[in-house]
Amino acid sequence: MKIFLKGVWLVLLPLLFFDCTSMHDKRECIFSETKYTSSWDDQILEEAFQLACKLGTTTLVVVTNGKVVKSMGDLGEPLRVHSVRKALLSALVGQHLGKGPNQINLDNTLAELNINDKPNPLTPLQQQAKVLHLIKSISGINHLAAAEGGLMQTEKDKRMGHEPNPPGTVWAYNNWDYNVLTTIFEQDTGMTVYEAFKTGIAEPIGMQDFKKVSVSYEYERKLSKHPKAGFKMSARDLAKFGQLYLNKGEWNGRQIIPAAWIERITQDYTVTGDKGPRSAHGYLWWVAVDQQSRDFGIPEGSFWASGFCKQMVWVIPAWDSVIVHQFDTRPLIACALELIEEGGYSFKEAIMYIYGCGKLGRLATGFCKRCGRTGNFIDSKNIEKILSKIFEARITN
Repeated sequence: MKIFLKGVWLVLLPLLFFDCTSMHDKRECIFSETKYTSSWDDQILEEAFQLACKLGTTTLVVVTNGKVVKSMGDLGEPLRVHSVRKALLSALVGQHLGKGPNQINLDNTLAELNINDKPNPLTPLQQQAKVLHLIKSISGINHLAAAEGGLMQTEKDKRMGHEPNPPGTVWAYNNWDYNVLTTIFEQDTGMTVYEAFKTGIAEPIGMQDFKKVSVSYEYERKLSKHPKAGFKMSARDLAKFGQLYLNKGEWNGRQIIPAAWIERITQDYTVTGDKGPRSAHGYLWWVAVDQQSRDFGIPEGSFWASGFCKQMVWVIPAWDSVIVHQFDTRPLIACALELIEEGGYSFKEAIMYIYGCGKLGRLATGFCKRCGRTGNFIDSKNIEKILSKIFEARITN
């Protein structure tokens, strides 16, 4: 875990200046007026937003037919989206598909692209993985990666084991795949992620808050030479991104992302073995395909992007709706770093300690009084309550 700390310490140190209580305790939420629509029950939707406020949600917005129905928080404040970045990266890949110069060929292997890693190189079998395998999360390569913080490794080990897997045979949610896909994208297109997103998506659809500082790189070279390209995005810009997918890639008469690329999400997904909203995964989006998802109220054909502490962009074609949920993780990370610095915890241990503040009699401790609520969205329990109420508010014929 010391390797992880050295890799991200300079990135996270500035966050120590944020008091753990500053954004989640004794807070007042700013709500927009609910726009009347026959598609939503105003009272139940209000209850959903009040619950989100109570639990510490930073921003929440529901958009239907391209118009904001209800929102909470400062929709123009850019926040770290964490793993929602993967859906943003997928959009860029879809824009640059092809077999010519400066294009992404999904059939190219890592060997053909001269992709390897250090300090731990890939085996010849692993180098036969294709770009398609990376974006479908089926490379089968269990490799240490930047920006995992130890939080993914147990699940990766369970799914992939420690021996090389034939490419395309094992699905696993795997930051290594996504970081290498970032390297390939920049290598093959000759553009940075920032340049490609700015000119290819942000400007064409009129994002208001996307700037050069919106994209940053996180290296952990003792684990892998391939960095994470992270994003900071505002809720209103994320809502536009979701609307772009709801529109099948079209914006004001212009095809921004190929419709066929977006259709792949719900037509060429991989069943994950999990239940509920994460029952399938397609082209770096989660796809809700099982009966538990239907029972929860999620319409068939829905897909969503998700990040640490429940950053979410839901695309629900059956309702012509987009839902964006954000939680500002800066106070949580600051509290975690306090445990790391003073108590010698690993990042994963610190996160789990904060999650446990509501258990084991810890609430009475000074630390948990200050930091306990920053962990409200570490697991799925609280976001499920909010989403359940939102789905309940939907009026269906």
